[in-house]
Amino acid sequence: MLRAGSAVLVLGVAVPVCLAAGAEAGAAWRPAAALALAVVQAAVLWWVVGRPAVVLLVSALLGSTMWLLFPALSLTGALLGAQLALCVLSALRPVRTSRWGLLGMLALAPLAFVGGGVLSLVTQLLAAALAWTAGQWRRAQQQHLAAETRRAVAEERARIAREVHDVVAHTVSVMVIQASAADDVFDADPEQARQALRAIDGAGRSALGELRLLLRAEAGEEGGAGGDGRRPRPGLGDLAELAAGARSAGLDVELHEEGRGPTPPAAVDLAGYRIVQEALTNTLRHAGASRARVSVCRDEESVRIHVSDNGRPGGRSWRSAGSGRGLAGMRERAALLGGTLEAGPGPDGGFEVRAVLPIRYAS
Repeated sequence: MLRAGSAVLVLGVAVPVCLAAGAEAGAAWRPAAALALAVVQAAVLWWVVGRPAVVLLVSALLGSTMWLLFPALSLTGALLGAQLALCVLSALRPVRTSRWGLLGMLALAPLAFVGGGVLSLVTQLLAAALAWTAGQWRRAQQQHLAAETRRAVAEERARIAREVHDVVAHTVSVMVIQASAADDVFDADPEQARQALRAIDGAGRSALGELRLLLRAEAGEEGGAGGDGRRPRPGLGDLAELAAGARSAGLDVELHEEGRGPTPPAAVDLAGYRIVQEALTNTLRHAGASRARVSVCRDEESVRIHVSDNGRPGGRSWRSAGSGRGLAGMRERAALLGGTLEAGPGPDGGFEVRAVLPIRYAS
């Protein structure tokens, strides 16, 4: 489209002007030569995207030859193809390269002064400068678009990684603890070992179900319950099941829910569940805790979450380090909803996670 439009523009401007100039000059060969040069100048624009520097050079030579045939012509009009090539060169090539093309076009300005005086000189200088500037504007626009695309891709990758981490980490942690328990009592208490294996089987199936749901969501399919076995995304209403899974891994979880605020938006519902899930997961994996308390309070304005445990104080853990995907992911979830999340040692030992998720912000 760019090549065809540029060729039509060059022909539409150059041909009538050259014919008129040829008629005034009274030489029969000049109109034919002008037409040939105009056609060639338009034809070379076919390669302007792939080889803009070469096309600029050829177009400048052809345009200058046209002007020499008819000195009464405007040099700027004769160099129209070269102006277009300069614009493309400025847009597609680094500044250090396109600057040479600009200097070359400016170097032709004295010819415009010889043929048409100061007005032609100024016109040629402005045409070259505008062509180069337009290319720079287009180049900046393309760079901005590329940067936005890279940022969007990075954010989407981080979001998917966070979702996969949240889906898998908790369940796998429970499975590892249950497997270890089954191994410890395999000979002494086969029935307890079987219970642990059944818990592992249930947790694995749950993780597979959530992964399938996540993959369907990323593929653009609608979630929700249905006859094909799909499950809706988890939310605050599923905390009892989450606590039961942690209890099966040996962590005594006390769940306390209060408040009768409005049903939170889906984003808040999912974020609240994931924050509690991640807090319990890291308690299981790193804290060495035997008890944990989960408190969820909901009102008209926000959902407030408090997770605490009686884990060992100090030591190297996800909590003292304050880094890692888990804690960073929880903070990011809260921040995206306009909320806050604080994590640190509790006043009576152990560790606490406090989050406030605004309801109206996400509505």
